[in-house]
Amino acid sequence: MAGSGDRFGDQGRISAFLDAQAAEAGAARNTLLAYGRDLKDFAGWLAGRGLTLLTVPREGIEDYLGFCDAQGLSRATRARRLSAIRQIMRFALDEGWREDDPAGRISGPGRMQRLPKVLDRAEVQAMFDALPRLGRSDSERARNLALIELIYATGMRVSELVALPVGACRGDPALLLIRGKGGKERMVPLSNPARRALSAWLALRDNAPEASPLGRLVAGKGARWLFPAASREGHMTRQAMNGLLHQLALAAGIDPARVSPHVLRHAFATHLLEGGADLRAIQTLLGHADLGTTEIYTHVLDARMRDLVLNHHPLAKPHPKADES
Repeated sequence: MAGSGDRFGDQGRISAFLDAQAAEAGAARNTLLAYGRDLKDFAGWLAGRGLTLLTVPREGIEDYLGFCDAQGLSRATRARRLSAIRQIMRFALDEGWREDDPAGRISGPGRMQRLPKVLDRAEVQAMFDALPRLGRSDSERARNLALIELIYATGMRVSELVALPVGACRGDPALLLIRGKGGKERMVPLSNPARRALSAWLALRDNAPEASPLGRLVAGKGARWLFPAASREGHMTRQAMNGLLHQLALAAGIDPARVSPHVLRHAFATHLLEGGADLRAIQTLLGHADLGTTEIYTHVLDARMRDLVLNHHPLAKPHPKADES
């Protein structure tokens, strides 16, 4: 056996792998937790068969995947577990703990391709048209408009949107610096409507009377945030954003089950792609680490293109039979 990995138990090897993922790859906490759970299960299965991460052959990994299938685990869960095993085996090879990579050529179960739910442009416009009807005050209506403009103009995740620092939004910026998953930063451009909505909200936020509800929020823990709220963190919560979109969907005559912050993120990406945007540019704007994650949107567009051809191409429609008389 190559290297000095023998002095570790499998739990120690998993810990070393997770530490490296956190330090070198910038993996997010939830990702690390998922890796840890999956690898702990794999190591436990190996121990019951007298194997370790250093001694398991390719056939052992395939047997484990079969065991997972027999347990009734979903295709997505089995694919995720194989991904974790592949990564720790590559890590073991790089560290000199193994001389081979037994997982490198194993075909996974793959993931069921789930097409994202998407609103069309008319539905998004209906939501913007309904915005003036929501909100108990001018400041609340201005805040709502800024929230919807920003999420649709940038494709931000809801967690990124509600936790925007107010300092990053001053000076009528043409670009916003977003801190995404794993602390990774990216720049996203703002549309002119989003800039106007942001400017209007900032003016009301900054000049709210001290005795008003908004003024008290800004004077307290909410001072740091673009969207202050009476939450533990001091900013608007994801649940509150979901509630706003539920109300907005009802006001726009759209089934609320079809509307969420993530659906607006999907709409942003799909509508950009329909307009001719480059897939890699969309990947950067969304903050996806892997282009494969972004490619899901091409399936949505492909389906729409197929419908367009089948419904509008002259040769796609059956010709009326010529008069035989």
